[in-house]
Amino acid sequence: MAAPFTIYKLTILYILSKAEFPLTNLQIVNFFMQLEYTDNYFRIEEALWDLEDAALIVSRVTRTDTRYSITPKGRATLDALSDKINEGILEDVKNFFSENKQELREENLTSADYYMTSNHKYAVHVRMLSENHYPIIDLTLAVRSKAQAETICDNWKKQKEDVYAYLMDLLMQ
Repeated sequence: MAAPFTIYKLTILYILSKAEFPLTNLQIVNFFMQLEYTDNYFRIEEALWDLEDAALIVSRVTRTDTRYSITPKGRATLDALSDKINEGILEDVKNFFSENKQELREENLTSADYYMTSNHKYAVHVRMLSENHYPIIDLTLAVRSKAQAETICDNWKKQKEDVYAYLMDLLMQ
């Protein structure tokens, strides 16, 4: 039987292989914590770091989260070592996705981030995708301050549907 830390890494690879979209750090950690596979958040963080360092996963960091995806090298590694993951874990991953896939997908279809522009202002990039990853809204706004950018990012997830409806109403008049 493989060591627990190896099982953490293989389980992360397996979770990412079953997801049809990148998963956030929090989503991955929640799997382990909710199912009581660990009570040590830092061991999962260490496993993620090791997997990324070995180029088995890649991350995309934004202001609000880090999203992970499995690489082809990660898939090959998982294929070679998948027999090390016990049936209970495989079943738990299957159940996790059947219970949470819609919520996980919805979280993945919305993003908000900001960056400093070359003229030392800020730009906010907000996005909402359809189920098949087609852009519903993909908007970049120029703002004057970091505080404005942060406020827009924070409010986007709460108000994206209202913003979309308002824009459609306004533009269809």
